[in-house]
Amino acid sequence: MLKVGLTGGIGAGKSEVSRLLVGHGAVLIDADRIAREVVEPGTPGLAAVVEAFGPDVLAADGSLDRPKLGSIVFADPEKLAVLNSIVHPLVGARSRELESAAAADAVVVNDVPLLAENGLAPFYDLVLVVDVAPETQLDRLTRLRGMAEEDARARMAAQATREKRLEIADIVIDNDVPLDALEQRVAEVWADLVRRARASGSS
Repeated sequence: MLKVGLTGGIGAGKSEVSRLLVGHGAVLIDADRIAREVVEPGTPGLAAVVEAFGPDVLAADGSLDRPKLGSIVFADPEKLAVLNSIVHPLVGARSRELESAAAADAVVVNDVPLLAENGLAPFYDLVLVVDVAPETQLDRLTRLRGMAEEDARARMAAQATREKRLEIADIVIDNDVPLDALEQRVAEVWADLVRRARASGSS
């Protein structure tokens, strides 16, 4: 098994890269998706979030009001740390369960937005960083996701710098390119990952 950590700043296009890797045969463990699952209604995770931030972070149907919670934590590093201390251990435990279920020769891609921020690089055989210029991130967040520029900049500022992400990268995928060029680059990276997985399996 080859354990790959996939990361990149918000708006970098990790989801597209992970989709392409899955198309080639990767086993994807999506930390964002798991993070949503562990705070669904009725979970201990949601109860802990409400205890920490109050019932105002709940929507009318009892689910987590993500925009409301986001507006609280992304403006306050201490509150963001509190949220992370609740969610991250739950995400880690579920990720390990999914990983243990993968085949012995699998390329397991862990899509982890805060990999650099949380010092998680040593937990993977290699780290794959999806890289774009900050201007591209801002454009995608405001134009494609409809975020206010102030909110977009706050989300970006809450993450590691581009330089910090690149420091931990074993492989970089430039996503300031057209889709066909991205597809070609991901295919090249996939071939490399398969070679590494086979080499680790035979060693």
